[in-house]
Amino acid sequence: MQQKRRSYHLPAPGDLTHLRELFRHHIESFDYLVTAGLGIMLRRPQKERSSEPLYPFECRQARISYTGKLLADIYFQRGDKAPVREQFNFGQFPIMLMSKCCNLRGYDPQQLVSYKEESSEMGGYFILNGLERVVRPVIMPKRNYPMSTVRNSFRDRKEGYTDKAVVIRCAREDQSSVTIKLYYLHNGSARLGVWIQGKEFLLPVGLILKALIDSPDHEIYASLTCCYLEKFEKGKGAVGTQLVGERAQIIINEVGDLGLFTHRQCLEHIGEHFQPLMGGLENEPYSVVGDAVLKDYIFVHLDKNNDKFNLLIFMLQKLFSLMDQTSVLDNSDSLQNHEVLLPGHLITIYLKIYAFGILYFIGKKLEDWLQRTKKLLQDEIKKENNNINFGSVDSLKKVLDKNPTRQISLAVENMLKTGRLFTQTGLDLQQRAGFTVQAERLNFLRFLSHFRAVHRGASFAGLRTTSVRKLLPESWGFLCPVHTPDGEPCGLLNHMTCTCRITSYFDAQGNIRDFSKIRMSILSVLIEVGMTPSLPRLVHAGPPAALSVILDGRVVGSISSNQVEKVVAHLRRLKVSAASVIPDDLEVGYVPLSMGGAYPGLYLFTSPSRFVRPVKNISIPAVEGQNIELIGPFEQVFMEIRCPDGRDGGRKDAFPATHEEIHPTGMLSVVANLTPWSEHNQSPRNMYQCQMAKQTMGFSLQALCNRTDQKLYHLKTPQSPIVRTKTYMNYCVDEYPTGTNAIVAVLSYTGYDMEDAMILSKSSVDRGMFHGQIFQTESIDLSDQKGKSDRSQRLFRRSNTDKSHHSLIDSDGLPYVGQTIKPDEPYYSTYDEIKGATRTAKRKGSEPAIVDYVAIDGKKHLQKVNIRFRHPRNPIIGDKFSSRHGQKGVCSQLWPDIDMPFSGVTGMRPDLIINPHAFPSRMTIAMLLESVAAKGGSLHGKYVDATPFANSEKKDNEDTNGGKSKTLVDELGEMLKVKGFNYHGVEVLYSGVYGTELTCEIFIGPVYYQRLRHMVSDKFQVRATGMVDQVTRQPIKGRKRGGGIRFGEMERDSLLAHGAAYLLHDRLHTCSDYHIADVCSLCGSILTTSSVQPQMRVREMRGLPPMRAPKKVTCHACKSSKGMETVAMPYVFRYLAAELAAMNIKLTLQLSNATGA
Repeated sequence: MQQKRRSYHLPAPGDLTHLRELFRHHIESFDYLVTAGLGIMLRRPQKERSSEPLYPFECRQARISYTGKLLADIYFQRGDKAPVREQFNFGQFPIMLMSKCCNLRGYDPQQLVSYKEESSEMGGYFILNGLERVVRPVIMPKRNYPMSTVRNSFRDRKEGYTDKAVVIRCAREDQSSVTIKLYYLHNGSARLGVWIQGKEFLLPVGLILKALIDSPDHEIYASLTCCYLEKFEKGKGAVGTQLVGERAQIIINEVGDLGLFTHRQCLEHIGEHFQPLMGGLENEPYSVVGDAVLKDYIFVHLDKNNDKFNLLIFMLQKLFSLMDQTSVLDNSDSLQNHEVLLPGHLITIYLKIYAFGILYFIGKKLEDWLQRTKKLLQDEIKKENNNINFGSVDSLKKVLDKNPTRQISLAVENMLKTGRLFTQTGLDLQQRAGFTVQAERLNFLRFLSHFRAVHRGASFAGLRTTSVRKLLPESWGFLCPVHTPDGEPCGLLNHMTCTCRITSYFDAQGNIRDFSKIRMSILSVLIEVGMTPSLPRLVHAGPPAALSVILDGRVVGSISSNQVEKVVAHLRRLKVSAASVIPDDLEVGYVPLSMGGAYPGLYLFTSPSRFVRPVKNISIPAVEGQNIELIGPFEQVFMEIRCPDGRDGGRKDAFPATHEEIHPTGMLSVVANLTPWSEHNQSPRNMYQCQMAKQTMGFSLQALCNRTDQKLYHLKTPQSPIVRTKTYMNYCVDEYPTGTNAIVAVLSYTGYDMEDAMILSKSSVDRGMFHGQIFQTESIDLSDQKGKSDRSQRLFRRSNTDKSHHSLIDSDGLPYVGQTIKPDEPYYSTYDEIKGATRTAKRKGSEPAIVDYVAIDGKKHLQKVNIRFRHPRNPIIGDKFSSRHGQKGVCSQLWPDIDMPFSGVTGMRPDLIINPHAFPSRMTIAMLLESVAAKGGSLHGKYVDATPFANSEKKDNEDTNGGKSKTLVDELGEMLKVKGFNYHGVEVLYSGVYGTELTCEIFIGPVYYQRLRHMVSDKFQVRATGMVDQVTRQPIKGRKRGGGIRFGEMERDSLLAHGAAYLLHDRLHTCSDYHIADVCSLCGSILTTSSVQPQMRVREMRGLPPMRAPKKVTCHACKSSKGMETVAMPYVFRYLAAELAAMNIKLTLQLSNATGA
């Protein structure tokens, strides 16, 4: 029975479906890395020198990393001899929790609790040195999509370059990518910018066209000019002008001017110039080297040269259209041109680095390791007396020991620990740092937000421009408009909406997708509906007669502009059908013909790492929910999607809606969806709440007794909110509540509630309201504290001779659990067996702490211990509180219960009093609604659904009664009226001091309040004297070091304005760096004076203290001791004189009471 009672509160596995979706993209990206991304074998974590499985809680306790053994098969072959295959150990590789290699994979909540984890543990992070770190997804340019851009930096490439280019980020199957830029020149030609070994090479585009395929010049000319027909000029969708033909002729003539006329000559020309950069091809003919350059560095996502040729033609046409202003440039800050870099993909490209990214320092990865191994073997073969036997594995291992393998896994672990890439090229990424952050468990919402956050990139944080931070309409439904921090990362650190998902390599059944088969099936469907394929290579018609079809960066054909809308509708029908070969997350980006708009075409994307979200497809009949379609940000811009209120939204009849939103809350993130009735609040207040919800002291963890986090905030008496949204239940937030239902009265009472301050009832606080505590864990490892020369064996043990500390330290040398330890009191002791000495460690800090938990490593000779301290944090004056509507304030007074106002009907006293002036300017109407709703809900004994935009949904029975539907205020008012309370939630209150009735009715009701982590006990700073800076002798800063508070220029001005000049003298001089200096009044120097000790002896008289020898000060510059004066000054002034003297500038003082003045 006891076991059943314990498991009753655990969530069922089915309840965690919504929560699991939020973490899925992290885990699936790592699963692909393990399964197919590397072609290596990664074993599950095991204990050191044992085959027993290692579990995450053991890593947290022991401050070690959760890693598994990385194994790979290496093949050796010399000439025609038989190959030798051997498995090598590449060290310990970090394992993501809940991935395929995690020991917790597949466990239900009951099993997770038995292994000391949370019942709703979702994984998605790494444990490194006992700390939880998560890879923050970074927004990247969309792969394999040619994007027209304008940048002033393009002009700096060489003389003659314009600021316009078409840029494409080509991604290989293994996620590594190469960015290629097609620049436009003033003379009408173009250059292709190719990156090889960290350097950009600018090649004539005609040279690349002729090197890719063996084609005569007139065919290249026809392909380039097919986008221009005279009869369509200046018509709708016309992208070409008469200048296209002239530019095509210039491109072809440039190649002829180089003396290159055939396909082979162009290949050999490329090979001749790039042979020194192509490793391993020194002895190959130029044509082979040229082929290798085209294959490895130009449009690397395509295998066939015909496809590369067609894509280059398309990019040239788009570039010419941008120059002729027949199409607009693509917005590089728009989400429609973005995708996301996931953790598994980042690790994959960091490991599988190619020749263009040779890594330095610890970053010598697989390819580089194999190159060095190959060179080692070749060096051994060249030796005259080599004894290497390629048939013997042992002899090979002796050679390979010179090239350590463990640096590969060590580099990945360091990258995850620091978030830095140690590369020369940056792996075609826009940043090299800031990839990982610590997954803080301040509360459940903060932890959850780490996995839903996407960052624009650290390189954009320092830019002065605000264009990258703007909220663009293209991100509707994918990025939350509310959930972004204020300050420096505003607009750069965004959070995905609750319905947004990331496409992956796995299908719904968990099988790895075969993208080549998917593309073939899409191609066959397109040919069936009338697409003209690009092969065999013919000159096709261009816009506006026909539109190019681009599938994952490959020009697969063209479709007549009359049929393209039917083709798009057909593809969308196939997407939602269950038995279709078309993937459900196919992005059908149809850019229609327009007058000077986006470059037209049909762009299809099947690649992973794209944003997708569900909408209803209302153009097809719904059969058992088969009308939900996943759309991407690229196609959403050109679609007609209506709101779920059933209205047309001002849409014209010429553009009927084809899709409909599922629910209005789909535009908000999980945290933003928790704000009740957020549509009734001013927008900035909802933004503040998203930040404060992540700073709330809540019920942080259920497995608290097994955690060793460095710092944990914990609310002892949390409650479930009466007023809640549907999101609150979907994502199991009730397992980790973050606040308390407090009775809040809105009135001005005593004057202590001005400027957002609030009055708390002292009795409510004494009964446990908002009681919290901070847990701090200290790990002591005696094996780490030993020096290299110190061979002593240290153990935890207390001294048997000195019994003064026995009341604090137990016989094992560790503190008693529950013991209160004050500052500078010992809390553990160690014994040195060789020296025979016992040493005690004293508690640092300024406040007492309670020993909450002591964990040991369980070994025979105890070496590692975790001691967790508990700091009580009950509400005091100055602590910060907040409602769920951005109404933050500090506690100004703990008011006695007898003096609080009370209700004349119920006798109830409020727990919290807030000033009514907090509402008019902030316009947080939802807080007033919450108070009325919570009052009615508590009277009726039920929770109230406060999901935002509930009135924006189409009601089936809206017009059946013939009348208007009730408003929200009417519904809430009726709940109170039924129970005999005022319709508007006000009550008559009586003064707690005078007992008389207050002059007006007071708005009172329960509101869910949060206690924030900002507390006075952690921030107050007091100092009389203490440490000073060694150079300036002024007080140091920093609360931990006992430093002072900076008294700056503004503080100085305020004291001067108050006429308190002597207080200013006391603060900035007497209590800072007060110094008495000897000054020579003759030369005015303070640096050339020195005191001389007299040679005479001073006689001592019996019974009297010894006489002090007279001090004699002389000036080295004047060679005299006359005119010496003592002057009080700040020491930093003397330091300034010394600094100026070092620059050969003399500082002279003029004393008013000088000798002879």
